[in-house]
Amino acid sequence: MKSDPSKLKQTARIDPTRLKVDAIQVAKTVESKANKAWFSARSVVIVAVLLDVLGTVGSGALTAYLYPGYASGANWLAYSLFMAWGAALLLTSLFVSRCYAFGVLLTPFRKLSTMIASWVTTFVVLLASVFLLKAGSELSRVWLVSWAASGLFFFVAWRMGYGEFIRHLNQDGHFNKRGILVGGGGNAAHVINVIENSQESGITLLGIFDDRADNRAPAEIKNLRKLGKIDDLVDYVRSNPVDTLIVTLPTTAETRLAQIVDRLWILPVNIRLSAASQKLRYTNQSYSYIGNLPCFNLYDKPLGEWGPLLKDVTDKIIAFFAIIFLSPVLLATAFAVRMDSKGPVLFKQKRYGFNNELIEIYKFRSMYTDMSDATASQLVTKGDPRVTKVGRFIRRTTLDELPQLFNVMKGELSLVGPRPHATQAKAGSALYENVVRGYFARHRVKPGLTGWAQINGWRGETDTAEKIERRVECDLYYIENWSLTFDLYILARTPLALISAKNAY
Repeated sequence: MKSDPSKLKQTARIDPTRLKVDAIQVAKTVESKANKAWFSARSVVIVAVLLDVLGTVGSGALTAYLYPGYASGANWLAYSLFMAWGAALLLTSLFVSRCYAFGVLLTPFRKLSTMIASWVTTFVVLLASVFLLKAGSELSRVWLVSWAASGLFFFVAWRMGYGEFIRHLNQDGHFNKRGILVGGGGNAAHVINVIENSQESGITLLGIFDDRADNRAPAEIKNLRKLGKIDDLVDYVRSNPVDTLIVTLPTTAETRLAQIVDRLWILPVNIRLSAASQKLRYTNQSYSYIGNLPCFNLYDKPLGEWGPLLKDVTDKIIAFFAIIFLSPVLLATAFAVRMDSKGPVLFKQKRYGFNNELIEIYKFRSMYTDMSDATASQLVTKGDPRVTKVGRFIRRTTLDELPQLFNVMKGELSLVGPRPHATQAKAGSALYENVVRGYFARHRVKPGLTGWAQINGWRGETDTAEKIERRVECDLYYIENWSLTFDLYILARTPLALISAKNAY
């Protein structure tokens, strides 16, 4: 029996009003849970780090105190330095092996062997250090071995106890990450079953997005509603807090998977492919887990778990001191702009920020007020008559960008990142997003005052497609290879890049 195409089309259509209402309802539910938390998921990780430091140093100190060979007061400094060195080694090993991931803290037995390996490795390095530094006369090797053995017991005990404590706090799910299922039907039902039957999944599912009609993929599966089509998902993530997308399609549907991922990789979220329904099984090391659900990692959220916080703190500290240090330059530039032509000192412009959010950035005005172009529909070219005399100088030296330090202090910009573009910026006659495939992927992180593209010469006019393509290539390289040292390197090279720039008008 054939289906009526008109009815099928009608069934497949998602009511935009319902999508909006569902999105608001889900967001309010998640927000209400979050407000119950007396400390955040990030705080849980910070406490775990502190416990590991205190536990490691404390077990070493207790062992030294109880050990008869410890010479009280004579070599306390050597013992203290070695215990601090041991704590630093353990933290490094645990971070590298991702043992501070929230899911691991909830269910530490999942990575128990890895944590034990980190502890053993720490003490192998410590023991080697005793020999290499010839510290045998200052430190007891018997004490070190005793600390390793007794400390391991306490390390496992406090990790298990802390996991139980966090699971108790997380009974209503207020620490959980927010997840969306991409694809409905039987595969989605299986994924929901696995997650619901997990002791701790660390995720709250918000809804399902699927292109298929309700007669092929039900509008509701186990109280989880279909919120829209996959094309609607991009807008949903732009306006709602989402951490993880779980693609439920079978791994054999390669063409369909490629099409879906091609639409979703531009989002600042983790993208996981469920491996629950596949018959071929790999070793546990090949998977990441959401509760008991094995997944393949397709894309990770940029900068990792702690990168955004570390970057934000560094940005604000440097920006604060930069504003103080550059205050004479800021005042002199403001005075020159005011004296050169009529109009306000500052120029404000809407640009794309993190996750395509529109932000208003500050610049020193470089154009005549009656010729300013708030949307940048016409990019500035060499000898542009709209630019004032002072404007030409401050644009060439990038002094016009200095007020964006205040955008950094507001948290809208980063010191380093892809430069924010105006909403109507064009390469030739075409909008940037129509020139470069995956253009919006550069918005997976906060935009920056300077970036990898700028210090490699890709700044200024974009009169050809190649110029914006090269910029985006540099931006995506930066996002995939971010580190704090990379940021500092770009900042150090920026002044030289500005001096040698030839295409900033």
